[in-house]
Amino acid sequence: MYILIADDHPLFRDALREILTRAYMDARLIEVGDIGALYAAESLPDADLLLLDLTMPGAHGFSALIHLRGLYPTLPIVVVSARSDALTMRRALAHGAMGFIPKSADAQTIGNAVALVLSGEIYDPFAHSELAISAEERLAASRIRELTPAQFRVLVGLCEGKLNKQIAYELGITEATIKAHVTQVLRKLGANNRTQAVTLAADLALDPDAARAVEI
Repeated sequence: MYILIADDHPLFRDALREILTRAYMDARLIEVGDIGALYAAESLPDADLLLLDLTMPGAHGFSALIHLRGLYPTLPIVVVSARSDALTMRRALAHGAMGFIPKSADAQTIGNAVALVLSGEIYDPFAHSELAISAEERLAASRIRELTPAQFRVLVGLCEGKLNKQIAYELGITEATIKAHVTQVLRKLGANNRTQAVTLAADLALDPDAARAVEI
C-alpha cells in the first residue's frame, strides 16, 4: 500500500505518519512538502491514498485538489486542513475529495476517517449540510481540470504575481516555454489575459472575496 502525505508542516506530517504506521504497518508512506514535489512523486499514479493539505505551497486553495482529481480520477484524496468550517468541507467534497479531516481531529478520528475512505466510502463530518458551491466556482473547476501539470504550475505562478522569468527559473524551463504555457492556460480557461485567468482562479481560493480584493 502506498500512502502519500502532502503537507508543509513537518510536525503534522510526523503525527500522521505515526497514526498511519500503527494502523498499516506494511504501508509505504511518502511525504512531500509542496505541490511541485507531489507532482514529481513517482508513486503518485499508483498511490492508494493521498492526504492533501489545502494551504501547502502551490496548492492555491482548491485548485490542486481539482487538478489532481482530473489527472487521477480513481485516486482517493482526503483533504487535511486547519480550517474546519462547514463551507470549506462541503467545497472540498464537491470538488472531489473523498474525505475531510480537520487538523484539530484526534488520532482515533483520523484513523477512522482513513479506514473509511480506504474501504471506498466517503468521510463527511457534515453529511447533513445543504451548503452548495456557486456556478462560478463549478465553471472555474471544470476549466482547471483541463490543464496539464506544467500548465497548472504556471497558473499558480500567475496567481502569485510572478513574472514569466521567475516562473521559468522555478520550473527549470525556458521563458519561451513559459510563454507558450501561458497562451495555452489562457485558452483553456477562456481568458483574454493574465488578469482574467487569475480572477477565474480566485473562485477556487479558500476565501474567494479576499483573493479578488488582492488582485484588484
